[in-house]
Amino acid sequence: MQKSLLSRGNTLSSSSSQLEVLQATDGITPFREQLNTLGIQSLKPTQLEILQINMGKMCNQVCEHCHVDAGPDRKEIMTKETMLSCLGILENSSIQTVDLTGGAPEMNPDFLWFVEEIVKLGKEVIVRSNLTILTSNKKYKEYPLFFAKHKVTVVSSLPCYTEGNTDSQRGDGVFEKSIEALLVLNELGYGSDPELKLHLVYNPGGAHLPPAQEALEGDYKRELSANFGISFNSLYTITNLPISRYLDWLKVTEKYDDYMQLLFDNFNPMAIENVMCRNTVSVGWDGYLFDCDFNQMLDLKVASKGKHISELNIDELASRSIIVNQHCYGCTAGAGSSCQGSLV
Repeated sequence: MQKSLLSRGNTLSSSSSQLEVLQATDGITPFREQLNTLGIQSLKPTQLEILQINMGKMCNQVCEHCHVDAGPDRKEIMTKETMLSCLGILENSSIQTVDLTGGAPEMNPDFLWFVEEIVKLGKEVIVRSNLTILTSNKKYKEYPLFFAKHKVTVVSSLPCYTEGNTDSQRGDGVFEKSIEALLVLNELGYGSDPELKLHLVYNPGGAHLPPAQEALEGDYKRELSANFGISFNSLYTITNLPISRYLDWLKVTEKYDDYMQLLFDNFNPMAIENVMCRNTVSVGWDGYLFDCDFNQMLDLKVASKGKHISELNIDELASRSIIVNQHCYGCTAGAGSSCQGSLV
């Protein structure tokens, strides 16, 4: 992608403008109607297992595929007050996993405190790190040891096991810094100690679906081990959804219609059972609730009376209908896609 496309001013940053593009796709059956053909009148949640929390849109990187449109210039950041509301919900619920994302979640000034408080509640903590933040300055270089101390699961984006492909998607020098961070994590036991889980994330660099997850994981493990001595637990393959910067890229390169057709043609009904919106609720940086972080970027708040974490009622939330739109074809194409990788 050209560098000029990576600034916020050149993206479809408005959630309403993105929805207009998605809803105007010719020849693609509305996703809700697609569900109806399967006898599903509305998509319903299962037991709430994961609370995914966006700590803010500030990031030290500007990746061309980022559906959050994150970057160093973003000022949106979760407050400690909102975090306290999240802790109140966690303390009084059976939710077992807290998935911290961003931007770079580590850049939130209350990040360390928040992780410690979540751990005190006996919850598993997942941090979605871009890796380069862990080598950016002295402050963040101490974070891997903090992660290990609190047995935080680290999930990190690494679009390829080669430098060229990674840097073309995430910026010059990102691959080298990512390898440096992975080596530090490995030295602490990540990827070998059963209690210190390290997972990598692959997403395509172009307008296509990811390859088979299991086979690609084997390639990653072989190449990273042979070339750098790096080990990790699992690889998650994630489909790019037509939102924010990736939607902008599809439109500018005139690949949007073909990509949407690709997602539609590869719709897999078997993926619906395990889509992440069924067992996960996404909390925006400002505390508002969404069925998933993709809906969060489109400002499609949950269909329940309590739309903010300070108002969340678990029983009420369990009876809602999940809000769907055309971007949902991304999570149900091929082997399916979620923040935990493929679904089928």
